[in-house]
Amino acid sequence: MKISLIPTGTFKLDGGAMFGIVPKRMWNKVNPADENNLTPWAVRCLLIETGVRKILVDCSVGNKQDAKWRSFFEPAGAMTPLPALANKGISPEEITDVFLTHLHFDHCGGGTLLDENGKLVPTFPNATYWSNEVHWRTAMAPNDKEKASFLKENFVPIKEAGQLQFIDHQKDMLEWLPGLNVKFTNGHTDSMMSLHIDTPEGHFVYCADAMPSTFHLNMPWVMAYDIRPLVTLEEKAELMENAVEKHWKLIFEHDPITAIATLKKNEIGKVVVDEKFVDDLNLL
Repeated sequence: MKISLIPTGTFKLDGGAMFGIVPKRMWNKVNPADENNLTPWAVRCLLIETGVRKILVDCSVGNKQDAKWRSFFEPAGAMTPLPALANKGISPEEITDVFLTHLHFDHCGGGTLLDENGKLVPTFPNATYWSNEVHWRTAMAPNDKEKASFLKENFVPIKEAGQLQFIDHQKDMLEWLPGLNVKFTNGHTDSMMSLHIDTPEGHFVYCADAMPSTFHLNMPWVMAYDIRPLVTLEEKAELMENAVEKHWKLIFEHDPITAIATLKKNEIGKVVVDEKFVDDLNLL
């Protein structure tokens, strides 16, 4: 098994939304806001090559939105995985699977594009895209809190093309493929799927928005986007405890600096970063 980070660029989100109830004078020290209170965030996908499969985990924001929409988020960089994949010699046609942690626009927007006729089509024509039925129902009939994050042009064309399949959600943790286990969480959104990856070099967790950055290791630092913030607290505590005890390597999709980190408890028992790594295209 080979896993590689796929950086796609950065975008901006409101600092208050990203840090919830935490006062600006605290979070502004770690991720300073601009004059519009916007803070920068990475969009970091993952490539897993195992056997005959090339699996892309999440696929960034995409670049098909209009100028007005982009002005809200100020994307910088490709905003799709295609250039980073091309740098690795991988074409869109070679991707066999796209694992979508959830269907918020910054995680699935690059999964569709406009073809030469202006029609929305899957970016990866030979891939099976993976979601789950519980989350799909939420995305198709979103609550008012999440409505702006679920853009149907990002995922409905995938289903219409016959390329969507659902991962069974019978329990909170299950094996999807050998060495790849899915953890379902419900704090950020209904049935988000984090991916656990077992390798000879250690256990990696692609956290998605269960832990968007190292900043969010602080327990009260919970995104205002989360639909069940108290559940997020429970899920964060479980993830961090396991990461410390089992020496997991956490992959942060949105941290603007740190791509991967291991955790430890400091002298007062607080979970903090132990060792951290910046972007490196080839992990294994």
